[in-house]
Amino acid sequence: MSFIMELVISALLILGGIFVLVGSIGLLRLQDLYVRLHAPTKATTLGLGGVLIGSMLYVFASQGTISINELLITLFLVITAPVTAHILAKVAMHHRVKLLERTKNQALIERARMQQAPNASAEDIKD
Repeated sequence: MSFIMELVISALLILGGIFVLVGSIGLLRLQDLYVRLHAPTKATTLGLGGVLIGSMLYVFASQGTISINELLITLFLVITAPVTAHILAKVAMHHRVKLLERTKNQALIERARMQQAPNASAEDIKD
């Protein structure tokens, strides 16, 4: 394996590890649930993508084959992380999770809460 390839793989692994660390610290340190969702969905997704791409390059450089496993993991991670964050934020919004006072656009959140479907009554559930 060439020095350039080792350097690229090392850089991807180190940058990926830094992004995962920053995302984990952000998950612990941020105060509001809505703000806290950004850390694992943005930084950690990018960090794990860097680590997985570094792993793919290592397998390619050492064995000469393309590793589909890491590619699929990266693809599913990029697809599912934003969807999961959106679902968590939507559930928190409808369960009226407390916001910070300095959170912007609180009127929009209240407006979205008002558009929530009304609870089903006993008559709707009969048959």
